[in-house]
Amino acid sequence: MPVRLFKPLLSGAQLRERLIACLGAAIGIALTALLGALLVQGAALPLIVAPLGASAVLVFAVPASPLAQPWPVIGGNTLSALVGVAVYRLVPDAAIAAGLAAGAAILTMSLLRCLHPPGGAAALTAVIGGPTVHAAGFGFALLPVALNSVTLVAAGLLFHRVTRRSYPHRAAAPVAAGLHAADIDAALADLHESFDIAPADLDALLTRAEWHAARRRAAPPPRR
Repeated sequence: MPVRLFKPLLSGAQLRERLIACLGAAIGIALTALLGALLVQGAALPLIVAPLGASAVLVFAVPASPLAQPWPVIGGNTLSALVGVAVYRLVPDAAIAAGLAAGAAILTMSLLRCLHPPGGAAALTAVIGGPTVHAAGFGFALLPVALNSVTLVAAGLLFHRVTRRSYPHRAAAPVAAGLHAADIDAALADLHESFDIAPADLDALLTRAEWHAARRRAAPPPRR
């Protein structure tokens, strides 16, 4: 049997959903860049920062992810940029500063409940972004990083409302089943892994799967 090299990495990912995500990301990034161009006029700073491309993937392709919610996008990018600026000013060696900025950004986002992978890139940009970024100082975290992040989230809110998707994401109510939240917490502790799904979503998914399994077992066997 041939190996399916290009099978979906995400559960439930269908072509229609991917195409909608592509459209949303294109619109979101275009609007973010346009607003950036209007408000960053006269400054040498970029109208949009590169980490926003990764943020768009999360917001539009996996809007149910805890990493894609509004506070992680806005707080994660902005706070990480602030961390990156601070580390750059305190640590003269660029290589060491880059590593410390990324690590400190992860810690900051984790403590403030806004873990967002592109935030690591925002912190790194503040360190290696060049003279223009360095000259902007802590203002870089506000313009363009915070502005870009807020604009992208606003675009995501509008786009997902039009396409009837839940954003900010709200988990579906779990159906009655034998699993309890404590059982799921215990299973996660056994695996020693972190998964890109909120506990409430995992609860709803597993209990719904158990409900379908119970219905299948209770159904009469097909006639031959």
